[in-house]
Amino acid sequence: MQKLIECVPNFSEGRRPEVIKAITDAIESVESVRLLDVDPGKATNRTVVTLVGDPESVIEAAFRGIAKAAELIDMRQHSGEHARMGATDVCPLIPVSGISMEETAAYAQRLAQRVGEELGIPTYLYEAAQPNKKRSNLSVIRSGEYEGFFDKIKLPEWKPDFGPSQFPAGPGATVIGARDFLIAYNVNLNTRSTRIANRIAFDVREAGRIKRDGNPISGKPVLDENGEPVRIPGKLKHVKAVGWYIEEYNLAQISMNLTNYRETPLHQAFDETCKSAEERGARVTGSELVGLVPLQPMLEAGRYFLEKQGLSTGVSESELVHTAIRSMGLDELAPFDPQKKIIEYLLKDSKSEKLARLSVVDFANETASESLAPGGGSVSALAGVLGAALGTMVANGSANKRGWEERVAEFSPWAEKGQKLKDELLYLIDEDTRAFDGIMNAYALPKDSEEQKTIRSQAIEAANQYATEIPYRTMKTAYACVEVLAAMKEIGNPNAASDVAVGALCIKTAVRGAWLNVLINAPGLKDRAFANRIVSDAEALLKKNHEACDAIILAIEAELRK
Repeated sequence: MQKLIECVPNFSEGRRPEVIKAITDAIESVESVRLLDVDPGKATNRTVVTLVGDPESVIEAAFRGIAKAAELIDMRQHSGEHARMGATDVCPLIPVSGISMEETAAYAQRLAQRVGEELGIPTYLYEAAQPNKKRSNLSVIRSGEYEGFFDKIKLPEWKPDFGPSQFPAGPGATVIGARDFLIAYNVNLNTRSTRIANRIAFDVREAGRIKRDGNPISGKPVLDENGEPVRIPGKLKHVKAVGWYIEEYNLAQISMNLTNYRETPLHQAFDETCKSAEERGARVTGSELVGLVPLQPMLEAGRYFLEKQGLSTGVSESELVHTAIRSMGLDELAPFDPQKKIIEYLLKDSKSEKLARLSVVDFANETASESLAPGGGSVSALAGVLGAALGTMVANGSANKRGWEERVAEFSPWAEKGQKLKDELLYLIDEDTRAFDGIMNAYALPKDSEEQKTIRSQAIEAANQYATEIPYRTMKTAYACVEVLAAMKEIGNPNAASDVAVGALCIKTAVRGAWLNVLINAPGLKDRAFANRIVSDAEALLKKNHEACDAIILAIEAELRK
């Protein structure tokens, strides 16, 4: 899965469009970063910017935005309703996919150090990036705001994590950290009653409700020994919720913020809200996601609802997303377009999947053309895709076979594994062609000087090594499919035995075809130790795959002859 992080810097300017534009232009000067949203507020005099990309690019873009804000925003002239302490008031990094919170926190620390040292801005860490939990809360750090920080920064306990211990009047200070992705999620009810919606919200939110004394007239809060109201906790951790009426849709909603969707997933919030609604005589009719959502909670929701239906969870990614949308009614109030609502899809470059997105006819025609790509490497990966797909098909078909309903849990893991391998091989179809393009690009480098010749030679070697590694990766991925096919030969629907055998034939072709691409690329490598090692490893893998596939094919063929 691609490593992606989101960054949501808050800049202390919401009234001068030209300043906001200069800041976002600085952010967008990093090509591989996608600017998703710019939300200025005049009353708060604050703009919230949302950008997404790979970690290195995001922290570079954030640094450029922070630098530009420090240049153009003078906090001595700033006023607004929102709490603030600097030109860039806060800059959180949020893991989206393929990256842990710990890794994201490390990137936040790198960014903070650079801001402090290169820009001379006092910088504090917060949330997951702050090792000292006594000063990890944003509101505690920001207490006193801009005006109070001239004195606060001098206190030993409030020395910045990075940067000077003197407060610069112009840019002020900033807070940089790492936190979880926040999902804004509304659940729709078949009522217009805000009172019922609030009761349901109190049922599910972590804070719950204040305990009352039971007197129907006074309803006074029950107090603890410290005189604080006793609370009855709600069902869901990491969930904030309130009920409200939406005039536009003529219905009441429970409006929720899921602050940690890994511990309280989207589907759990939906299901628990449904249960509370029914207990209070209402019904959930659908829901809506406000803003963007990562792919992971959508896939988890799809698997969850398929499991509840007693169906295999080893379906394609698109089918999991579709199941999540329909099960939670995410398209009740407006169409839900996954390509525009799911962060990873919004960022996906369709050009990077040029071959995999072709129809069968177009792929065949493109292969038959005079163009050198797609070549044998891409076709080998495609053969692997088909082998993985056939094994997955048998697993899913067996899971859904009439009379085998109790065996769904046995087949679903095999189908899930097959789907993952199929998707990896789909990626390798185009990656093989991209590796070939890399060789062509390396040869096209200038060679007018000795330095250029050296750079060109190094680039050619690196490109050739990568072009050798990709077919070997195809071999390893295709070989991993044998386990799925062997399992389906033993426990799958016997009526699909020929499909298993054809799948094994496809895998045998994929591995042998990729092996030939390793062989043709390896002799051109200057690093003979690397070349000899990858050829040796590939040859050993070829032998294992040949034996394993033949065992499946011959056993099935013998069985079918009876």
